[in-house]
Amino acid sequence: MTQVDHLGCSIASELLASIARSESAAEFRDCALKALAAWLDDARIAWVHQVGDHWEVSGSALSLSQLPMEVAATAADQASVLVAEGWMAVPIATRSLPAEVLLISPAAAIDVQAAEALAGMLRSGLEICLAHAGLATRTVQLQTLMQLAVEWHDSQDLTELLNNMAQAAARVIGGDRASIFLWDKPRSQLVGHPAMGVKEVPLRIPDDAGIAGQVLKTGVSHRWDASGDPDAINAKVGEELGYITRSLVAVPLVGRKKRPIGVFEVLNHRSGRFAADDEAFLVELAQHAAAAVENTQHIEALVQTRDRLVKSASDTAQLVGDCPQVEALRDTVTRVAPTELAVLILGENGTGKEVVAKSLHLQSDRRDQSFVAVNCAAIAETLLESELFGHEKGAFTDAISDRAGKFELASGGTLLLDEIGEMSLGGQAKLLRVLEDKVVVRVGGSKPIQTDVRVVAATNQDLVKLVREKRFREDLYFRLNVVTLQLPPLRERGDDVILLAEHFLEQFGHQIGRPPPSLSDAARRRLMQHSWPGNVRELRNLMERVAYLTSGVIVEETDLAFVLSPASSGDVASVPSNMSLADATAVFQRQYITRHVEASEGNLAQAAKQLGMHRSNLYRKMTQLGMNEDRA
Repeated sequence: MTQVDHLGCSIASELLASIARSESAAEFRDCALKALAAWLDDARIAWVHQVGDHWEVSGSALSLSQLPMEVAATAADQASVLVAEGWMAVPIATRSLPAEVLLISPAAAIDVQAAEALAGMLRSGLEICLAHAGLATRTVQLQTLMQLAVEWHDSQDLTELLNNMAQAAARVIGGDRASIFLWDKPRSQLVGHPAMGVKEVPLRIPDDAGIAGQVLKTGVSHRWDASGDPDAINAKVGEELGYITRSLVAVPLVGRKKRPIGVFEVLNHRSGRFAADDEAFLVELAQHAAAAVENTQHIEALVQTRDRLVKSASDTAQLVGDCPQVEALRDTVTRVAPTELAVLILGENGTGKEVVAKSLHLQSDRRDQSFVAVNCAAIAETLLESELFGHEKGAFTDAISDRAGKFELASGGTLLLDEIGEMSLGGQAKLLRVLEDKVVVRVGGSKPIQTDVRVVAATNQDLVKLVREKRFREDLYFRLNVVTLQLPPLRERGDDVILLAEHFLEQFGHQIGRPPPSLSDAARRRLMQHSWPGNVRELRNLMERVAYLTSGVIVEETDLAFVLSPASSGDVASVPSNMSLADATAVFQRQYITRHVEASEGNLAQAAKQLGMHRSNLYRKMTQLGMNEDRA
């Protein structure tokens, strides 16, 4: 029997068993060497293979320095068995793979024909193990890709998303570090968000620097290792970080509209260089990463827009005023808003109950959800249930389609029930049930609908009196009245009248695109004298008309006269209750004298006669009251 026949009989089965036991090329080399050592007991055997630009030895106590590496390299280059220096070098891998050479000493331990047959077996086993390892790696890659795709598309934090991407890429393809560079086109920079190596601040480099800049410009992936051009990489960054780049793979990040958005880069493969399979997987990974980045950027833009809108709404719903009552009200709103406590807002018509309700909403955790206001007094009793709870198609004559009620529309947000004192007792009973169960059923329907609504109620009526008169349910009153906010009438807010007037003038001036006019001293006094039966709403409407109709830069008293109704401007019976007796008397005297002077069309003699006093005494009185300054 020849050595080849003996080889086929004795070692082939051992090599097959080695293939079955091995999950990687490294494991197959070790197992095969053990089988060969048992077969060639007196020989020294080593298996060397090329990794990048250097050689490594497997399964032997011998080091590279003890082995004839020049002989091994020559045999690999010539793809033929070579005998030299007492060793036989048997090339295993084809030229399409990195060099693999079996070294046997003494060379006479095996003949050339047997060595070539052995090389064929080892080559087949190696290829099978490499293919098996490739499939296993691909399986892991696909599993990782699916898991990451789900996580990334659910992410709303861009920094966290980029860090997770970089860590996943480095882990899966065997890199040491990874960076994701997003393109800051206006600044011509690539902004790096590495998960490893750089902390806290992003790395900024010119968008035409190094391989990353090349990949961004061309849209073509690139692999590099130490055998390539050292000037191709941006070594300056590595020097600043104390990091040496030995290999890298960089692929473009491309958005939905084929728009370049950045570069995905992984550094320093554990084997010394990145393979084509690594590059292909990173390209696949980058497609999902680009979509996730764009989605997250879009979400962040929407959140920023929402926050701007919320801030804008907060500005319009701010409680303007410096009087003690408003200061106390602001403080209470700030403390109550973040809670889920029910709030009852009391105050005359026009005092700003809805503004306070919006302020509560915008300072709460529900501010990014809906604020819905319902005027209970404006809804017919027969439609109240449908308006609040919704209705199904066909529930009544005009129900031509399904319609969600206010509770559904406000779910997650805040519902303002304005003029709650006008609600019928039947409506109150149904409202109480919804507040307690947090479930609504549409009119004509039977399906319970869960709601999560913060209810704020408001009224200008005395609910305690209504409860005593059996016109308002006591249990509903206590359900709504956990916290009470009492809004003062404008006539009791002193100098807040001027603050509010200037606030409204500025607001309307901004709307019509011109600087707001200023109030003259006379106009200020006229505003302070008015009793404001319509409260802040009346003042706002007045300032809106003034802002649109006044052509000058100063608002004079005469500009106010044509919009103040005769009944309200001459109403001397109503004097602000927050004044001292002397100040209130002065206001009354000014209003009373003004009415007679206007009735006499400015004729002081005639006005004095109507007042039952001498003209000089009237003039002296007007001087004391500061009224002559108004006429100057």
